[in-house]
Amino acid sequence: MIKAVQVYKSYENLEVLRGVNLEVPEGQMLSIIGKSGAGKSTLLHILGTLDPADRGDLWIDGVNVLKLKQKALADFRNEKIGFIFQFHYLLHEFTALENVCIPAYIKNDSRKKAEIRATELLDFLGLRDRLQHKPNELSGGEQQRVAVARALMNKPKVIFADEPTGNLDSVNSNELHQFFLRLKADFGQSFVIVTHNLDLAGLSDRVLTMQDGLLIDN
Repeated sequence: MIKAVQVYKSYENLEVLRGVNLEVPEGQMLSIIGKSGAGKSTLLHILGTLDPADRGDLWIDGVNVLKLKQKALADFRNEKIGFIFQFHYLLHEFTALENVCIPAYIKNDSRKKAEIRATELLDFLGLRDRLQHKPNELSGGEQQRVAVARALMNKPKVIFADEPTGNLDSVNSNELHQFFLRLKADFGQSFVIVTHNLDLAGLSDRVLTMQDGLLIDN
């Protein structure tokens, strides 16, 4: 599903990634741990096509995404990739349902089709009675679940999560962990999770440590 080969990234004179190689099979949940500043989020953003590598190759679902032009890359990202961040980045003027529908609207799906899919996802995540609530009317855990639903909207092949429990208390963190396991079992997506939460990492099929710009097996 994901194959990264000799991925390098520097910022001015600081070499952050030093030839990272990585393979993530379809349906695998991978967690990446390591010290702050080790390059975990940089790698995740490159794998998720949010940031370009200086050099290297990256295949997702058989496509070398680093070779795509900007418009094709944006379309690929919207259809094949879902993102979950520490901060949910919901649009506060829109309801939970409308926030979840946004990726489908970008894809030019009909409003009816998008709302049916979004309602199913929010129901799956225990938010059926919160469809018309705006973010400021939701708890932190509920907002993060809306963000998870949004990430799943276009049935992506892979979910990238950057410290998804970093802004949640222990109860909501544990709840999100269980949702990830259910999503993996029910939908079969690959997950790549950057986290400091060792409980979440321990639920993964595989854990790697980012150290000195490289990934190391635990």
